[in-house]
Amino acid sequence: MNPAAQLVQGLATLGIDLAPAARDKLLAYAALLYKWNRTYSLTAMREQDKAVSHHLLDSLAVLPFVPAGRLLDVGSGGGMPGIPLAIARPDLSVTLLDSNSKKAAFLQQAAIELTLPNISVHCGRVEQYHPALGFTAITSRAFSELADFVRLSQHLLEQGGRWLAMKGVWPHDEIARLPATFRLDAVHRLQVPGVDGERHLAVISRAEAAKAEDNSGES
Repeated sequence: MNPAAQLVQGLATLGIDLAPAARDKLLAYAALLYKWNRTYSLTAMREQDKAVSHHLLDSLAVLPFVPAGRLLDVGSGGGMPGIPLAIARPDLSVTLLDSNSKKAAFLQQAAIELTLPNISVHCGRVEQYHPALGFTAITSRAFSELADFVRLSQHLLEQGGRWLAMKGVWPHDEIARLPATFRLDAVHRLQVPGVDGERHLAVISRAEAAKAEDNSGES
């Protein structure tokens, strides 16, 4: 099965309906990723035939859980999940953050070549990033363990926002190490077409924000 057919089939399995132009951009992004990967080491996966399943569909599996507004992708690396999400949701404002200058250069070039005006790129460490506006959601695919992820980025999450942490196996130990100031809202098991390994999405909020929501629901 060629990549285009694999993408169409995978999106149908995920229940995601994208216009042909968006599907073309996703495939163009995958091609660009592997073109730059030869010199910039953007992904550890060398098998380009797995790009659709392990990069595009894996990123888009979290799409139903991404709220409208502003999304920050921490440790974006080669642009996952931020770039596929930005392609699928042009209404979403996506910031890709990575401390590696070569990776940030690729992210900037990808946004230009793919004509993605809803993407911005910041090169730097997340704890040193202080934009004018906070984010509705903060995601990561392989940045760090949960406790470090939420602690280092907590100043960037706006009131009522959520962290969306992509993980492999169910992160029992990492959840147990979450500080008491944060609350695990849910762990969703993701079924990604073409990916045999386990995939989970941990949704986390500030404990005080979650408590306020619970109290308002009781009134």
